Amino acid sequence: ALFLGIKAAVLAIVVQALLRIAGRTLDTLFKKALAVAAFFALFLFNLPFPFIVLGSGLLGVLVSVRRPQWLLKPSQAQTEDAGDRPHWKSTARTVLVWLLIWFAPLALIGVALGPDHILWKIGLFFSQLAVVTFGGAYAVLAYMAQAAVQSFGWLQPGEMADGLGLAETTPGPLIMVTQFVGFLAAFRAPEPFTPLLAGLAGAALTTWVTFAPCFLWIFACAPWIDRLRHATRLKGGLAAITATVVGVIGNLSAWFALHVLFRRVEMVDVGVARFSVPLWSSFEAIAAGLTALAFFLMFVARWKMVRTLGICAGAGLLASLL
Repeated sequence: ALFLGIKAAVLAIVVQALLRIAGRTLDTLFKKALAVAAFFALFLFNLPFPFIVLGSGLLGVLVSVRRPQWLLKPSQAQTEDAGDRPHWKSTARTVLVWLLIWFAPLALIGVALGPDHILWKIGLFFSQLAVVTFGGAYAVLAYMAQAAVQSFGWLQPGEMADGLGLAETTPGPLIMVTQFVGFLAAFRAPEPFTPLLAGLAGAALTTWVTFAPCFLWIFACAPWIDRLRHATRLKGGLAAITATVVGVIGNLSAWFALHVLFRRVEMVDVGVARFSVPLWSSFEAIAAGLTALAFFLMFVARWKMVRTLGICAGAGLLASLL
């Protein structure tokens, strides 16, 4: 009952984040078109998230050569002296060291448990997630929800929504919801461990392979920052990815709304399209009321997130008692 109210509040929080990021990011018509295209590619056609993000980055590089004004402000498109070039050997050593740190637990799991074990699959998936996701936790969660629920079947849609609600109630970064997914995935296929031990191992491994790549990027790219920040093509690619992320978060908002407001959501295939459709008879009136309350508190009363979460959680508990 508490989580019903929390999820209603989280839906308002995600929409607020979407509007804030869109207002800051989508300053050209081309960027708006990229965001809309990304939303429909995910929601209607269920295309893989890495394909969408990397494809938009490549498109941004190409557009920045012929029409940089579509993606960059005049000041951003200008190139200046980027300074001295760092030494490649030093960068290569840094990359090698952090690759070894990153993949050491996976190598141990591969030798001890084999490539068919759930921990190996968890490690590979979250390593991939750490490489291909851009745009912050909301973009990561959209990809993770798509894969963990639809591709791997580690969680049910409602459980993924619970995880997002749980993450929003904690003072830690939202990305830590990855631990929730890693724990449940391993907990449900624990052999040869106990469920609790397997779950803890899954959560620890998830955290390791999610954050170790961050240090690789930091230490490997830091010496190149002065040169990278003057690379017009790179800036164009990143600007396109940032615009695409708005569409990704829009898809997360739609996915989350469906699973908060309806008890049952089904996948429908229509030609090349494959999208979620709610079972209208499973509409949750109480959830809709709590969601309306959350939107009023966030957008009209301008309440802070924590206060809104608390009120909505209490309202969910009260609704269950009545």
